[in-house]
Amino acid sequence: MQRVRANFGRLIFVCMPLFKLYLADVSSALPLQYADAGVRAGFPSPAQDYISATIDLNKELIQHPASTFYARVEGDSMSGEGITEGDILVIDKSIEPEEGDLAVCCLDGEFTLKRLHFASDSRIYLMPSNRRYRPIEVSGESNFMVWGIVIYTIKANRRRRFGSGIW
Repeated sequence: MQRVRANFGRLIFVCMPLFKLYLADVSSALPLQYADAGVRAGFPSPAQDYISATIDLNKELIQHPASTFYARVEGDSMSGEGITEGDILVIDKSIEPEEGDLAVCCLDGEFTLKRLHFASDSRIYLMPSNRRYRPIEVSGESNFMVWGIVIYTIKANRRRRFGSGIW
């Protein structure tokens, strides 16, 4: 299993990922057709006869290529907000964490995906969205760091056919 090291002054954190991390490769462009007039989620509108615009997801999703990584979600602690096993996270390590951010954190040598909550008394809580899990209070004795902030979640929306293993 891959180890990820982060050096902050004299402290060195080593995290064992629960998921594989991939560096964002923005070296090539992939312009895809784009419905620039939008797709209505309410009442239907006349279909566009043709699509003339394109979009490059590398340019659209990634602002800081050198500090952006991808990871696949494992587990169900964030399923309450629609983040499920197999979803792809776009993680930017250069963003300063803020209250309520979805973050990949390293806690006592293991990665976890949770929402950040900074309590008024300076305590930090890692908040799951699945009610089966309890919030995690980060104690002063914990080895803790926010490894990166999730800026996008990419998910498959097509459901698998029951028992077939295919889409």
